[in-house]
Amino acid sequence: MVHFVGAGPGATDLITVRGRDLLSEADVIIYAGSLVNPEHLKLAKEGCEIHDSASMTLEEVIGVMKKAEAEGKTTVRLHTGDPSIYGAIREQMDLLAAEKIAFQVTPGVSSFCGAAAALKAEYTLPDVSQTVIITRMAGRTPVPEKEEISLLASHQATMAIFLSTGLLEPLSERLIAGGYTAETPAAIVYKATWPDEQVFYTTVGGLQRTAAENHITKTALILVGNFLGDVYQRSKLYDPAFTHEFREAVIK
Repeated sequence: MVHFVGAGPGATDLITVRGRDLLSEADVIIYAGSLVNPEHLKLAKEGCEIHDSASMTLEEVIGVMKKAEAEGKTTVRLHTGDPSIYGAIREQMDLLAAEKIAFQVTPGVSSFCGAAAALKAEYTLPDVSQTVIITRMAGRTPVPEKEEISLLASHQATMAIFLSTGLLEPLSERLIAGGYTAETPAAIVYKATWPDEQVFYTTVGGLQRTAAENHITKTALILVGNFLGDVYQRSKLYDPAFTHEFREAVIK
């Protein structure tokens, strides 16, 4: 059996209990070495075979899984955050399915959740934004034309932008072209939940300058939107004038 496991955003105690247990029981661990906190590997049992996939191809990763399966071993494929977001797991699962190798997926805490915690922010504020757009700038990996950043920015929703720290100048330009102002609040969260986490508040127009001043070149998440501001409405859920299934309004 192969288990795809989300390691969480970085902090070793933010992996799920299931993920932790699978790691401690695995015979083989293949981890995304450039992204996953190596402290997670301390959970591996004695004799566990460990592979850093940073320098491996897809075919090499699958080869390790096939060998382990032939030997009756359990493999954990450890991905950063939640493996469903920029985890490149579909191609792995398809190849495993073709080989009739059983696999399961254990979700993890995504870095965009870790970033919200670092910011002490709520992405979905009433009358501000009820939508979170998770996206990235086109780089060596293209994005579909209909998902170009300025088109997504036109919704004025909360945006969590991955894998774009090296493209902040064109990112700002595309966000502004889409309708955000240069003064729209933004934040850069470097290595959310890791011991060396850093948070920088800025604006859409100040993203490049802020990153350059603080020597941030990678491993950061860009957050954009008025959820970072101070103007919002209270939730109806706890409004004393609002009736719902579990409570009658106490103020008429």
